[in-house]
Amino acid sequence: MLGNENNYGLYWSSAETEDLPEEELHHQRAVEMYSLFEEAIGLIKQRDTRTPVSMANGDLQYLDIIVQQVPSLDIYGTNMYRGISFGDAFSRVMEETGWPILFTEFGCDAFHAVDVREDQYHQAAYLLGQWQEIYQNTQGKGLAGNSLGGLTFQWSDGWWKYLQEENLDVHDINASWANGGYPYDLAPGENNMNEEWWGVCAKGPTLASGHFQLYPRAAYYALQEVNRLDPYAGSSDRATIDRHFAGISPMAMLSRARGDKADLAAEDTRRFRVSGLRMKLETISTGGKRIQTPSSPDEDYTGYPRFRGFDRLESFFVDFEAQPAGNMTGQLSLNILGNVPENPIDETFYENRERPVKVLGQNGWETISGTERVSVYRASVSWKHRDFDLEGFYRGQHYHWGYEGDFFGLYREANYGPNIDMYNGNAPIGMELTARRSLKGLVIAMGPELWWGANPTILAKYRRELGSFGPFRDLSAAVVVQKDLADQKNVVSSSALPTPQTRKATLHLQSSIRDFGLELGAIWAGQEKVGRTFTYVDDSGQPTLDEIRPLDTFGGKFKLTWGKGRVLWYAQGALMGLVADGGPTAVQTYTGWLLKDSGMGNQVNALTGLTWSLGNLQVAPNVLWQKPIEGPNPSPWLRNVVVANDPFAVGANRETVAAELLLSWDPTPATWMYAWNNDMVEDARLAWNLGLVVRRHETGTDAGQYFAEDGETIYAYDASTPARDLWEIHSRIVAKRTPGHGVIANLYAGLGEANGDFAGEASIDREIRRWGGDARLIWNSVKTVLSARVNDWGPYDYHRDFNYTYPLQLGADLSTSLGQPQWWDEMQSRLGVRVLWRSLDRHSNRYCPAMVLENNELVCDPDAPGHRDGREWEIRTYLHLGI
Repeated sequence: MLGNENNYGLYWSSAETEDLPEEELHHQRAVEMYSLFEEAIGLIKQRDTRTPVSMANGDLQYLDIIVQQVPSLDIYGTNMYRGISFGDAFSRVMEETGWPILFTEFGCDAFHAVDVREDQYHQAAYLLGQWQEIYQNTQGKGLAGNSLGGLTFQWSDGWWKYLQEENLDVHDINASWANGGYPYDLAPGENNMNEEWWGVCAKGPTLASGHFQLYPRAAYYALQEVNRLDPYAGSSDRATIDRHFAGISPMAMLSRARGDKADLAAEDTRRFRVSGLRMKLETISTGGKRIQTPSSPDEDYTGYPRFRGFDRLESFFVDFEAQPAGNMTGQLSLNILGNVPENPIDETFYENRERPVKVLGQNGWETISGTERVSVYRASVSWKHRDFDLEGFYRGQHYHWGYEGDFFGLYREANYGPNIDMYNGNAPIGMELTARRSLKGLVIAMGPELWWGANPTILAKYRRELGSFGPFRDLSAAVVVQKDLADQKNVVSSSALPTPQTRKATLHLQSSIRDFGLELGAIWAGQEKVGRTFTYVDDSGQPTLDEIRPLDTFGGKFKLTWGKGRVLWYAQGALMGLVADGGPTAVQTYTGWLLKDSGMGNQVNALTGLTWSLGNLQVAPNVLWQKPIEGPNPSPWLRNVVVANDPFAVGANRETVAAELLLSWDPTPATWMYAWNNDMVEDARLAWNLGLVVRRHETGTDAGQYFAEDGETIYAYDASTPARDLWEIHSRIVAKRTPGHGVIANLYAGLGEANGDFAGEASIDREIRRWGGDARLIWNSVKTVLSARVNDWGPYDYHRDFNYTYPLQLGADLSTSLGQPQWWDEMQSRLGVRVLWRSLDRHSNRYCPAMVLENNELVCDPDAPGHRDGREWEIRTYLHLGI
């Protein structure tokens, strides 16, 4: 069996086809493709002359060309979706080719797009009609006589068909195309083919083994009856076949399936149900030497960890699901706390919201707790309307629009994994509306915090496919506008500091010319900053006052791509006005490069790179050059940059010349190594990459901002990062013997720098030469996680903000799970133990080798000479339940 609907993908171009008229273009492409089939069949028959060769063509398209170009074909195979009847398929194939016909795909979905409900009746009725024609056209029945049979599509529902990357565990009801052969649920201008509902069996809950429990539909029992008749038996003439099929009632089959449907409904109650229950029961034992943490609870000590010793965590999650209609689903997850520990050495985590707090009452300061014992952990709403799709989210996730016309990255992706729990953040919060029908192409997103640190805002994107104009093919245009509604007040991380309210608009044009892809874009942003003043240093070294002008709010960007054989190449550049800030680049070009356009204003940049494939090995060099239009001020007193007060700053857009080389060994490209979920889906015995990134920074940056130790107050650094060269080498290794046996490792080494300098301590001058890695091993039901980090920052943003490092950090986690362990640290039923160990020196927070008297108080002196490194450790046992 060769190919699968390859005729539906004849959209490539070459020098031989580019200048042909549209009709001749597709004809020529088909000739070249089907001649390749003939070459493949020739190679097959050189080695095996006994096995017949077929194909899986889409319907009867290009049948005349197939006859001419593939004369060695033995069986004509076709994927055909014409409805209850195959029409003239049998006769045409017989008359025009003389070949037998095999239906490699056919069937009917089990969802009614108009009534928005499961529809087992029509699925069974249509499959009966289709199989009756297949039987009638077998040899010797007086008709075409060339029917070999068929393969019903499909055994069980394909939940992966729509939004495979985002909604793999959701049974979507999206109808992705329209087909008049199935008129019972076809409405004018609407789609009716529900790709995830074609199974003759429905999928039920996932078993501990990772497999689905299947529930037969009416179509299953109908096919069971169909197969009781042998079409080649001596007594099986057309009349016998007709009588056999007339005796199979779709309604009777539906009655037989109702018992299975009831069993499924018991597992999956339609209106409202408790969909999940999770429990975290943990014990935490901590200790250490030469550290600031008290050996026992101390009322006068307000820091965390509060003490060394034993504590425990009890955290419970209850998940609810409501489905008021077939096209609307709401999910709510509540977290209920028992005891919240005060001793973990990683002091910030989701449950610490319930720690005791001091409030000023009538009788003075009082300590209270229990204010957030119950909290909404996550919530979502999905509404599939005929005119729109609406997705609402609270602490959920959403994708960016980078591949859909958001050339400047205004709408940022929000998939934060465990980080949102680590900082107890709530992003993203909002909704996304995707229009259908007459407004198709329009997407609106709005909410109080659409991504981490975002202001309350509304964004709208409109994208249209414009067709071809002259040499420009597949031209599309997109406009994105953004309007902030208020300033963000809820800030929890220095990596997600908000910016003042703004308005932005972008335009994006995309097309292709021969082998080249072309993208052009323009941005307008920061208009509210026009007229604001700033200080810069002129050519003579003197501070000069200037102001933002309207031209500074505009920017432009281009991207050029080209591919030929084993080589793919791109080049892009941007000229961004002083306040024309976009967002970070989320689009992946060809491979997993780290050097990308920062998206900031106040810069000119250029990037270029290529990938060269040598079998399973890909070699990918990439270079970046960027320079700010106005560089950083050399002295912080000239402009101590605070984003809320200054119109622009030099940060990620600092003057840089950088290069990287990325080597990738990926023998299974169907599970792309740089896909976001590659940990879960990679199936290679061995896949790896090795990357080197070198950055030469000709200048430093302006002083940025950081959180004070109270985690709430934001200050500006006293000094910024100086000009220095940085480098990093990184590697990821995946080796999977089977889905339940494998290892994933991440390794790194490099020279890094802190974010800034505070209190004049010159910590920014200390370069960080760090290295380390982690490895996850799964073997049957046992999972082991090991990590080691040498001379590196700790896990939180403030460690890099204050340049806090640890000489050595070690971690180990051993657990056994009920069922298959997950590669990601997701909640599932398991029992385990986790150990963390750190050494501390004068550059580590909480290091306390000696106490000194300062302002009549004893305080730690981390610089006291003659003392060994400190250490802190944590042993955690856990029992997790996940349903």
